Amino acid sequence: MALAVCLLFDPDTEHALRRLWDRLEDLGIPTLRTHTHRRHVPHLSYTVLRTFVVGEVAAAVERLPDGGPMVLHLDALGSFRRGRIWLAPAPTEDLLHRQRRVVDAVVGTGADLHRNYRPGSWTPHCTLSPRTRLTDLPRLAAAIYDVLPVDAVVDAAALVDSTTGERYALRIIP
Repeated sequence: MALAVCLLFDPDTEHALRRLWDRLEDLGIPTLRTHTHRRHVPHLSYTVLRTFVVGEVAAAVERLPDGGPMVLHLDALGSFRRGRIWLAPAPTEDLLHRQRRVVDAVVGTGADLHRNYRPGSWTPHCTLSPRTRLTDLPRLAAAIYDVLPVDAVVDAAALVDSTTGERYALRIIP
């Protein structure tokens, strides 16, 4: 089980990203829509925690200043090992600063932060496909580049249990 501190998108952005998931699924490329528990929502994770106490993590994040909504400019496609394909937001100073504050707050609770989410190692991303075959990359890229760029509006945040998809809304946007 893992817990993520996630930024969530406004309805228009979420709809656009879900349409992109649908387009990829129609091409036979698996997306978060059909992955594991099938309760995924388009998001960007500030942190992924391997051990944690949900209430303590929520309280620590909600003590941070409310950064308010922000726009993430998505105009790049990326890939991690094992075929995880994602959209990359421009890594603004504000985004990186907010992520560092969240990391400091959750680590302060004693939670165990996944190494890929340490400031300096973190790659901001919005996952599209968790397992893409190399042979599918040309079709995937064509479908995605038909849609980009996207100015994605973040208007909420939540803690998300990656095992179940259960979400705990946060009162602020860190």
